Amino acid sequence: MRFPFSAIVGHDDMRMALLLNAVHPGIGGVLVRGEKGTAKSTIVRALAALLPAVDVVPSCRFACDPANPDPACPDAPHTGADQRPARLVELPVGATEDRLVGSLDLERALTEGVRAYQPGLLAAAHRGVLYVDEVNLLHDHLVDLLLDAAAMGRAHVEREGVSISHAASFLLVGTMNPEEGELRPQLLDRFGLTVHVVSSRDVATRTEVIRRRLAFETDPSGFAAQWAAADADLAAQIVKARNALPGVVLPDSELRRIASVCASFEVDGMRADLVVARTAIAHAAWRGGDAVNADDVEVAVRLALPHRRRRDPFDEPGIDEQQLQEALQNAAEQEGPEDDPDGPDDGGGELPSNAEQPQGPSSGGGDQPPVPPAPAFKARLLQVPGVGEGAPGRRSRATARNGYTVRPSTVEGNGLHIVGTLSAAAPHQAARGRDSAGLVLRGEDLRLAVREGKESNLVLFCVDASGSMAARKRMSAVTGAVLSLLRDAYQRRDKVGVVTFRGNSAEVTLPPTSSVDAAAARLKGLRTGGRTPLADGLLRARRVLAAERLRDPRRRPLLVLLTDGRATQTAGGRDPMDDAMRAAGMLAADGIPNIVVDCEQGYVKLGLAARLAAVMGGTCLRLAELSADQVTGVVRAARAA
Repeated sequence: MRFPFSAIVGHDDMRMALLLNAVHPGIGGVLVRGEKGTAKSTIVRALAALLPAVDVVPSCRFACDPANPDPACPDAPHTGADQRPARLVELPVGATEDRLVGSLDLERALTEGVRAYQPGLLAAAHRGVLYVDEVNLLHDHLVDLLLDAAAMGRAHVEREGVSISHAASFLLVGTMNPEEGELRPQLLDRFGLTVHVVSSRDVATRTEVIRRRLAFETDPSGFAAQWAAADADLAAQIVKARNALPGVVLPDSELRRIASVCASFEVDGMRADLVVARTAIAHAAWRGGDAVNADDVEVAVRLALPHRRRRDPFDEPGIDEQQLQEALQNAAEQEGPEDDPDGPDDGGGELPSNAEQPQGPSSGGGDQPPVPPAPAFKARLLQVPGVGEGAPGRRSRATARNGYTVRPSTVEGNGLHIVGTLSAAAPHQAARGRDSAGLVLRGEDLRLAVREGKESNLVLFCVDASGSMAARKRMSAVTGAVLSLLRDAYQRRDKVGVVTFRGNSAEVTLPPTSSVDAAAARLKGLRTGGRTPLADGLLRARRVLAAERLRDPRRRPLLVLLTDGRATQTAGGRDPMDDAMRAAGMLAADGIPNIVVDCEQGYVKLGLAARLAAVMGGTCLRLAELSADQVTGVVRAARAA
């Protein structure tokens, strides 16, 4: 039994965003961001009980409406009518492409010899809710298929000799914990609305949450009965708002207000304007109004723009309240169609970040304040050699459940390799006495599909922050390069960590995490100065990688060391470069793929970073060589250890 929607405490923005999408599915769904334990999944599952029942054709696997059936439905022609509750279909993070969009019906293909289509989750979710928990962990190509279907209202299947198109109109809801990594900006934009939920710090609110949850767990049926009337009222209001939606008027004055606000926030494209307009219309219908007003627009802007104003992957989502009020005020002051529809020219642009910058390790004297990073650039692709089997991503080659099929196999793979199976069975049909009943298969005929795709990696940055790197121009270039590599890691869904060394020791500035923007924040606040404990930095990186290997053995690492190669700090009077070379040899013995970025500048160069790379069994690159613009094509930068 599901927790009643009306019994949810707080989270007003999330509830409103879900209800408005229930009224107007054309808004484009909801992305819910929030820390763990904030009832995101509970609220989404509770919504399904409020949705009106749907009329369906009984024999149609695609839930066609008897009053308006899909003329291209694979199950046409349609007869009869029935009614069933709206469905909530959940898409697991580990789902495959054929589970999402459907595939060839293997049972009928192998037993009857016919080419038949088996619908997937998109068909099951038609005219209902499709819920994706941890959508930020879903494989990119599945997210693309999902959002394309949500935007077009149809699913197109071209695979395994099957060519099918069917209706797939659903309320898309995704939930995610930002600590586990972000969605790419172009995918964020495809969600109509977004809300950020946090647990309340108010004691009374937290007390009521606990009280209701315990009451539900003690007597689910009795608790649901207490809230049945409130849920019924919400369900009736959804139906009433849906019926009123076509009659709601969007006046030109409010249309100009929407365009002006979107222009003020400098959002890309026109999708934001359309989503704000649809949301404002839905909100007007929800409150029982016959025309959109300024309050409807403000509600819509707060829900539709926070994730669209990010100009950089590392910008915090959200809307600055002062900028919003100024944009709304400026829009209100525009009178008449002759006024500039683009809004004011002084309310947009980038806002300075007010986030507190963390401090680097102290080395006593010689500290220098953080240096502004150099402009970012498009980073070249750095790959781990070989073929892994790590988490889905976009960096290195890997065997995967999803991806393109490279060969059939009798011992490994994911899913059935149909052509390989049929080819193995075909030569034996006469000997097996095949008749018109169909293909005669044996266990030894079965072939598995070996697929290859891309994996994400653990990219550990080991950054020299000592006095030898402290020249402002050099440290600016280094920090800018690392931030560029972090943007690349963000796009490729990597896990990242940062080790810095200076003064007397090395420090894990950021333990390995999927929150790449956290790494960017730490690096922007990096302080420099002191001596150069290079050996300690390498050994600290080695310990971090060893711990991560135990925690996540399938995720392959890539160590990126940024240094000029100098070492000036050691214990016991030993040669610091000897210690550094011994530490480098240990990393090489561990077989850790690595890139050494040579940050040495000046006319006289010692070439110490290149010597270090040779001992580590890695590749040495100059700072300028990290830019994709400096390289023709995509290259493999890490060679096998």
